[in-house]
Amino acid sequence: MTLQGRAELKLVKSGIPTLDSILGGGFPEYSFNLIAGDPGSGKTTLCHQILFANASPERPALYFTIIGEPPLKMLRYQQQFTFFDPAKVDQSIHFINLSQTVVESLEKALETIIGEVERVNPALVVVDSFRSLTVTTVRTAAPEQMDLPTFLQRLALDLTSRQTTTFLVGEYAVNEPRDYALFTMADGILWLSQVTHRNSMVRKVQAIKIRGQETQPGLHTFRITRDGLQFFPRLIKPIEHPPSVDRSRLASTGIAGLDELMGGGFLRGSAMLISGPTGSGKSSVAIQFLAEGVQHGEPGVLAMFEETPFKYLEQAQGFGLDLQAMVDEKQLKLIYLRPLDLSVDETLHEIQAGIEEVGAKRVAIDSLTGLEIALAPSFEQDFRESLYRLLGALTGAGISIMMTAENNDNYTELRFSPHAVSFMTNDVILQRYVEIDSQLRRVMTVVKTRSRRHPPDLRQYEITDRGIVVGERLMDYQGIISGVAQRRLRDAAPAYAGLTDHEARVLAVLTDLGEGGERELAERGGFPRRLLGSALRRLVALDYVAKAMVDDRTVYRLRRTE
Repeated sequence: MTLQGRAELKLVKSGIPTLDSILGGGFPEYSFNLIAGDPGSGKTTLCHQILFANASPERPALYFTIIGEPPLKMLRYQQQFTFFDPAKVDQSIHFINLSQTVVESLEKALETIIGEVERVNPALVVVDSFRSLTVTTVRTAAPEQMDLPTFLQRLALDLTSRQTTTFLVGEYAVNEPRDYALFTMADGILWLSQVTHRNSMVRKVQAIKIRGQETQPGLHTFRITRDGLQFFPRLIKPIEHPPSVDRSRLASTGIAGLDELMGGGFLRGSAMLISGPTGSGKSSVAIQFLAEGVQHGEPGVLAMFEETPFKYLEQAQGFGLDLQAMVDEKQLKLIYLRPLDLSVDETLHEIQAGIEEVGAKRVAIDSLTGLEIALAPSFEQDFRESLYRLLGALTGAGISIMMTAENNDNYTELRFSPHAVSFMTNDVILQRYVEIDSQLRRVMTVVKTRSRRHPPDLRQYEITDRGIVVGERLMDYQGIISGVAQRRLRDAAPAYAGLTDHEARVLAVLTDLGEGGERELAERGGFPRRLLGSALRRLVALDYVAKAMVDDRTVYRLRRTE
């Protein structure tokens, strides 16, 4: 046999664009397909979606039910979905119940199916559920009767020869043996499953086999909603026609002092991480970042996972920013994703849809901590990998991203995020609390920037009625990262040659006190007790300080000042 050129493979669209992208464009026309999976995973509903999207008087469809629910009962439930069109029932889509026919014999069932196909000449055929035939075959089996593999083979050969696109629906429990002969005959195999982990349940789909198509590999999540099955492909679709972006020109965050800390602002098309404890102002920075973009013709998307949209609108109004007007003018999209058992890809598709809706050039995700909590437990391991794909897709299209992350202050180590995602970002901004003069203050610093220099300053900032206002560098304090800032005694060090700065400060405090124990010195100077003890021992050894016992209490006295 010789082939003259390449045959064009026409496709039958499922009516669900995201499913078609998983399939590589749709189901091949005239193909013989298997829709299989767990009970309750949505197989019947999916087949109805496909039929209602494609059937017409010119291209009718046949839906055969076997031992499952009768058509009237099935349609009572299916008409609750928005895709259901009652005008197509018995006009474009014909439902036939084979329960009684199958009880008689498989030969009779095959004869009935082929007879109806010849009569209607359908473009689409569904047999739901062919697994029910297995039960009937076992119960009524006789040596002279047709067995199930023969039935399926003859059905497949007849339907594909008639230029009909066929779907067999079958239920398979976990670890149940598969019908490999049927799998070999099938042109396409779509597997639907339900994954239960702890208290959550997530539905997934896999295109195991689609002949002639380049499918998207792996497992993809989906939900059953009033619109039917909604699929969320694992791979992120790139933004079409990415805008031209001058990546060398810096843009403003909307906070002048923060721009200075970042070396003049941020690079367009880059990702930033704002890390800090509760109440440190991460959301405030995100709001100002988006509002600044809107004011300069850069629409934005705010994906929130903790507070409600009303809280953000109220907070922004306190800064003199009208986010609601930006939303009304299609310059800002608010996406509120709070329900538990979210899938990562469902979340990312929501964000991408919002970007395409308003033509966003800035995106704020507030926060990664809230997103991770909202995810179903089975997706926690996919969190970083999916986030990496999102950042790559968006920054590649010239979209600037700001992410916030909850980071509980731990003064024994410097951590930027509990999610280990800082390596994916261009800029990392750290917010912390610090005690200064018996008050809890906020400080920020820029830990990392790419492609430019930035000052290593620690700056105090306040949340005012104008938003975040960053002050000057904290020149007169040290030990800020430790959480307990100490005022610098600038003239102490030169008076005591040979001592470290810390020892000189201890000696200066002791000079003010005259004498005192470790407790008094620690309270007056704000010294950690461990470091204070080592400094006092060295001061005693160097004969700067005398150690004495007074009323069973150890005290230290200044011995000399020159």
